[in-house]
Amino acid sequence: MGVGPLVIEVLLTFFVAAVVLFQYGNWYRHHLVVTVAVLVAWYFSMLIVFVLPLDVSTTIYETCRSDLDLSPARQLREVSSSAVTENNFTETILHGLPLNVTNDTILTTTVPPDLKCPKPWSFVPRRVLLVFWRIVYWTSQFLTWLILPLMQSYTKAGDFTIGTKLRSAIIDNAIYYGSYLLIVGILLLYIALTDLGLDGAKLRTIAASASNTWGLFWLVLLLGYGLVEVPRSLWHSASIVHTLHHSYFHAAKLSQERAESNERVNDLLQSMRALGGSIDPGHPLHSHMDVIESKIPTELLDRIRRQPPPDSPHADVPSEKALVRLHKQLIKALQNQRRVETQWGLLVEKIVNLEDTHRNSISHDTSFKHSTPPRRHYILSYIYTPTIEWIWRCFVRGYLLRALAVCCALVSVVVVWSELTFFSTNPTISLFAVFVNLAKANYDYFTIEMISSLSMAYIALCAYSTLFKIRVLNLYYLAPHHQTDEYSLIFSGMMLCRLTPPMCLNFLSLIHMDSHVIKKHTEETYYTQIMGHMDVIKIISDGFNIYFPMMIVALCLATYYSLGSRLLSALGFQQFMCDDDLTTDLIEEGKTLISRESRRRQRMEDNAARRKDFAERFGGGESSASMYR
Repeated sequence: MGVGPLVIEVLLTFFVAAVVLFQYGNWYRHHLVVTVAVLVAWYFSMLIVFVLPLDVSTTIYETCRSDLDLSPARQLREVSSSAVTENNFTETILHGLPLNVTNDTILTTTVPPDLKCPKPWSFVPRRVLLVFWRIVYWTSQFLTWLILPLMQSYTKAGDFTIGTKLRSAIIDNAIYYGSYLLIVGILLLYIALTDLGLDGAKLRTIAASASNTWGLFWLVLLLGYGLVEVPRSLWHSASIVHTLHHSYFHAAKLSQERAESNERVNDLLQSMRALGGSIDPGHPLHSHMDVIESKIPTELLDRIRRQPPPDSPHADVPSEKALVRLHKQLIKALQNQRRVETQWGLLVEKIVNLEDTHRNSISHDTSFKHSTPPRRHYILSYIYTPTIEWIWRCFVRGYLLRALAVCCALVSVVVVWSELTFFSTNPTISLFAVFVNLAKANYDYFTIEMISSLSMAYIALCAYSTLFKIRVLNLYYLAPHHQTDEYSLIFSGMMLCRLTPPMCLNFLSLIHMDSHVIKKHTEETYYTQIMGHMDVIKIISDGFNIYFPMMIVALCLATYYSLGSRLLSALGFQQFMCDDDLTTDLIEEGKTLISRESRRRQRMEDNAARRKDFAERFGGGESSASMYR
């Protein structure tokens, strides 16, 4: 079929990446350069996951052809009767006609490879795959190590011109890049001392090895948590009571963080008011103050203007450096406040829905009743009736989540077992390799591609879902409905580009298609031909095979027994522990906060309804209704 399947996957992947980015980002508010860079980062990372199975099936086909070409020529009998002559010999073989075997003359011929090795339905020519992987891999690496870190620092810089913001971004990344240059220098020195010789190909391999080693290190940490936590989260999600208690606990902690973020923003606004009191409209720095004020939401700016001016002047003398520092602090504080407010709004909606589900699940009525009428399209309301909603949310959903949790747990066990045994080739005990070999024996390329796609998708889910649950990285948060800020979008694109290539390289090891890891000759995928191998640096290649599986098992056991949560709780960072008194107190506090928030929202809705009713009855419009605001 040529490049048809590849073109279809490229177009579908672009559509998926664009839709997901549209759902999380804000194309109208965010800078165009940020949107394009994040779209390319997400798109190329998804392409690696979705196109690699095509590379695997193509490589299996090429391996079959290569093995057939190297095998001895088959001895076939020649038929010399008038019914089958030498000229129509091949045609007779292909049409399956019986041979006249009265003559025992032997003819040596080779069966065409396509008769023994059926071509995959998704076959992609070698030249196309090599060019494709070269563009995708090196573009994503250029983005993740150079462009996106600079853009991330650029978005939080407090300077007022493009040049000064770019300079601040470079300075901010100086230590970041310096540490990488130091590591590269050490690797080059090691290779020089071992007399391996250096050329362009080896330098590219060293760069890829350094990037993959960094990515594999983080992949171990993330998978060790995600392989256990993803099935466990699905299992707990089936219990409405457990999910509700966990959400109350989260609400109590988020409320504290919300108060701190609001207090921080208020302090900075007071500082801005005090500093701005010394800057008159004719002051040279007044334009910078206008830039700072443009970043502040209108309601906050109006509130600070209504307050009386501070009694004491600001400690800083009005200067460009002081305004840059204030601008940078305000950008960070407002970003944190928006993140917390977004999380709070989504959490309140989630808890209200959970409370409705819990109340309906213990009711004898099989018609779902909402505390507040949901806003739905009339077609959806006609199909998704209250009875169907009750069956789904109170009955079917729990069983489905538990079944999905069991399936995910089994896949996690397969992943851990394969990580422990992928270096064993005789016998082959890596389950992923066993499954692929069974499909390979029957030339079932579709099954091979499905196994590869679903396995890599699950590994990616475990790794990436963990990434945004880490408390240290709480500055980054992907919120739907266009609520994600630029900083978090750039971070997500950066991490996708860094973790996806080593994750796919690790999967090729699990299915025994990386000969430099399993120490057995096999045909290389075109993906690994572009990336190279880690065995240029023996310390990395030899140490990885030993410590990688050990760390996966150790981290999975630590996650299963919640050792990390217990340690953090002991250090004062309270985690959700079912048998802890402080957790119980926070659950009750969260329940009180949500009840108060629900009443506040109900009052706002009632007031809005009364204003609307008043305007409709007396025809006063907004001017009459505004009297009651």
